[in-house]
Amino acid sequence: MDKINIAEKFATFNEYWSPKIVADVNGQQVKLVKFVGPFVWHHHEHEDELFLVVKGRFCMEFRDRQVWLETGEFLVVPRQVEHRPMAEEEVEVLLFEPAGTLNTGNTQGTLTVAEPQRL
Repeated sequence: MDKINIAEKFATFNEYWSPKIVADVNGQQVKLVKFVGPFVWHHHEHEDELFLVVKGRFCMEFRDRQVWLETGEFLVVPRQVEHRPMAEEEVEVLLFEPAGTLNTGNTQGTLTVAEPQRL
C-alpha cells in the first residue's frame, strides 16, 4: 500500500512502446508507457483500454477518424475497435487494462511486449 509517484516512475525508463506495470487493481493493471511516432494497427478481442495522457499529446487513429488527446485527457478504446496511437513528439501515457493484455493485441511483431517489466 505504498503511494506511487507517476513522474518518478516515468523517470526510470526511456524506451518507447514498452509498457511498464506499476500497479494491479482487481484483475486490471496500471501501466506507464512512453512513445513517439506511429504504433501498429491492432485491436483487442476481449479487452477495453483506457489511455490517460500524463505529459504531452498524441493522436488515437481509428479507421474512420482521429482523436487528439492532450495532457490530462483520457480515452477508452472499446474491445474489437481497430486503433493506432501516434505521437509527433514524446508522450507519457498511463494505461488501465485487464492483466495480460498484449500491447499489440491481435498482431505480433517487433513492438510486441509479451511480458511487461514491473516497476
